[in-house]
Amino acid sequence: MHLFSTKYISTVLNKSLLIHADCMDWMRSVPEETFHAVVTDPPYGLKEFNLDQLEKKSENKGGIWRIPPSFDGHERSALPRFTALSVKEIEELKTFFTQWAQLIFRILKPGGHIFVASNSFLSQIVFSAITNSGLEFRGELIRLVRTLRGGDRPKNAEAEFPDVSTMPRGCFEPWGVFRKPLPKKMTVSECLRVYQTGGLRRAMNGNPLNDVIQSTRTSKAERLIANHPSLKPQQFLRQIVYAALPLGEGVILDPFAGSGSTIAAAEAVGYQAVGIERHLPYYQMASEAIPKLTTLSIPPQHVPIQRGFWEEYDVE
Repeated sequence: MHLFSTKYISTVLNKSLLIHADCMDWMRSVPEETFHAVVTDPPYGLKEFNLDQLEKKSENKGGIWRIPPSFDGHERSALPRFTALSVKEIEELKTFFTQWAQLIFRILKPGGHIFVASNSFLSQIVFSAITNSGLEFRGELIRLVRTLRGGDRPKNAEAEFPDVSTMPRGCFEPWGVFRKPLPKKMTVSECLRVYQTGGLRRAMNGNPLNDVIQSTRTSKAERLIANHPSLKPQQFLRQIVYAALPLGEGVILDPFAGSGSTIAAAEAVGYQAVGIERHLPYYQMASEAIPKLTTLSIPPQHVPIQRGFWEEYDVE
């Protein structure tokens, strides 16, 4: 695993590796056809994780981060205001993800799958940009989760327009599913033999990965471990990670590691993974959080953890 971290600060975590680097610079230095799959949750405003915007968020001053009011007694987490992106920023978003996907294309093995978290407002823009790189669009995976986002009345005119919402209440999260094309005339079975890629791994009960997955919000227990604004629950991530390596062999890449939840999910199901995080505080958070997130257990109806027995998972 040290092959991937020659000139970067890095942390070895059991089978996996966490690297402090800008993923675009780092991917340019990686040999071609290195990774078997990608599972990631990218930033979408591109600027929301810049230091000045993170500082505004921590001080509740807003900026790109919207500080929503409480709803039905629930405190709602800050979220990036994607609806505030200008035409120029949306074009920058397209350019960024086209270039990012081109680098993914280069370092991914033929037949390797890519799972990319998105949101209903920007998914059509980002997914089309990714296919511009030559990656195949293989559909969407829908995470059903009620996040308490959206459904707000007009700001500063709630009393005047009590029966109006500015956007629908968010009840799902779309994930784009892509694949690097198989070599010409190669079948999926041949690709599996040669590259260990080309398909998706079935669950241990023999069922395929569904494209709609019921999910909880991220538990309080996980947020106490890693207080990252985009933390996805292990309950959900382990299912995606498990399916990403069809033969259970190879290395998964998360170019936007954040708090390390994807790497933790890979560790929990016995896989190798490499995570890249450019923001030093998040890199440090992930270094400490990954071992703790890895040891959390989840209910057996979701994805099997290769530990030989099941434990209760208390979702708070």
